[in-house]
Amino acid sequence: MAEAILSGKGKPLFTAYSAGSHPSGVVRSEALKQVALARLPADGLRSKSWEEFAKPGAPKMDFVFTVCDNTAAEVCPVWPGQPMTAHWGVPDPAAVKGTPEQIERTFREAYLILERRISLFLSLPLSSLDRLAIQKEISRIGTS
Repeated sequence: MAEAILSGKGKPLFTAYSAGSHPSGVVRSEALKQVALARLPADGLRSKSWEEFAKPGAPKMDFVFTVCDNTAAEVCPVWPGQPMTAHWGVPDPAAVKGTPEQIERTFREAYLILERRISLFLSLPLSSLDRLAIQKEISRIGTS
């Protein structure tokens, strides 16, 4: 969902990629529904491993945001180019068990958290901030 939000709202300045430490191989239908409800493009969305983006020849990353609560305790790969990083923990909606309505509500809540944080990120005056100030702001966004 974060990839769709940032790619959609951040064009043409940002191209987003989403990946996980243990991808399932499938994009959840509940996530695709939230993307569709927001009228964001879903073309090219796929389940990916973060290892894909830590290899030589991978797209250059300027920012890396970890979003799953589970990743906070994991060791992240070393990202080429020393991008700025921040942890924006969001409860993993794919881990929720319950009725279809409860699962859909959890995906909606996760979508809203991501959308709010990405909107805050996109509102930053990046061209007028130095690296330290940007790092401080993107870290602060993860606590909002």
